[in-house]
Amino acid sequence: SALSFQVLLKSDAPTGDVLLDETLRHIKATESAETVQAWIELLTGETWNPFKLQYQLRNVRERIAKALVEKGILTTEKQNFLLFDMTTHPVSNATEKQRLVKKLQESVLERWVNDPHRMDRRTLALLVLAHSSDVLENVFASLADDQYDVAMNRTKDLLDMDPEVEAAKARGTEMIWAVLAAFNK
Repeated sequence: SALSFQVLLKSDAPTGDVLLDETLRHIKATESAETVQAWIELLTGETWNPFKLQYQLRNVRERIAKALVEKGILTTEKQNFLLFDMTTHPVSNATEKQRLVKKLQESVLERWVNDPHRMDRRTLALLVLAHSSDVLENVFASLADDQYDVAMNRTKDLLDMDPEVEAAKARGTEMIWAVLAAFNK
């Protein structure tokens, strides 16, 4: 089953991204292979298994936000919420956000291939992550009503596919389907 897919390290070559490289080191250091579900829980800090704490990424959300601030995609602001101040990271580069929104919109409209195995892997992964982050409706919100309906229906059909079946069909997308299965469980 896609939920029980184990993550096996094919290469530990540095990626140039601090968080990805740290993740690779953790995967390499594990005694036995972990499942995709287990890695998601470990790397996001959502597990408290005392025997696995050394594999958690520390402050992962803050570090991702910091990296996006450094790239000029986000900015940092303090917002006051009655009793406390909170650091937020609003988008500062609307052009980059719009580029991604347009890419996803086009992938389910003008460039729709009606077959996830013919879809660009990065776009498929982005759709899965947007769905899992509950931002997919926002991605399609600027579309005309008829286009919105088409986009949502096509995306729903894609995301309702059986990850087990789809992962078995094509090499190279197993991880994407395993992540979808993990978020859908």
